[in-house]
Amino acid sequence: MKKDVMKNTGKKNGFTLIEILVVLAIIATLLSLVTPRYFDSMSRSKEKILKNDLIVMREAIDKFYSDKNAYPDSLEDLVQYKYLRAIPIDPITDSAVTWLLSPPLDIETKGTIYDIHSGSQDVASDGSNYADW
Repeated sequence: MKKDVMKNTGKKNGFTLIEILVVLAIIATLLSLVTPRYFDSMSRSKEKILKNDLIVMREAIDKFYSDKNAYPDSLEDLVQYKYLRAIPIDPITDSAVTWLLSPPLDIETKGTIYDIHSGSQDVASDGSNYADW
């Protein structure tokens, strides 16, 4: 008889539907707070990478001009003559072929690349265009 009393205690293992819904609501609230900060930090990091890439490539163009007395005809020239290891990928467009190349102002100057800009038409967090950097 004591065995029957021990079996009918009524205790069940597991979570109720309400407990699961409360946990999911808490997780959703936390995600709604974190997600905007994540995407903002991603865009700021891409902007910093773009600024650094532009500085490095402009220095490489200047060094090329200083050594050869002519501007490079293509970005591949900078790689070929070891001024860059590789053409960097534009972090905004995620492509290495979208760079905007500016020719020298002086027509008599040899070479075709005087300056370089991002090929993106997007607006940066400071309100300027990436292509103007």
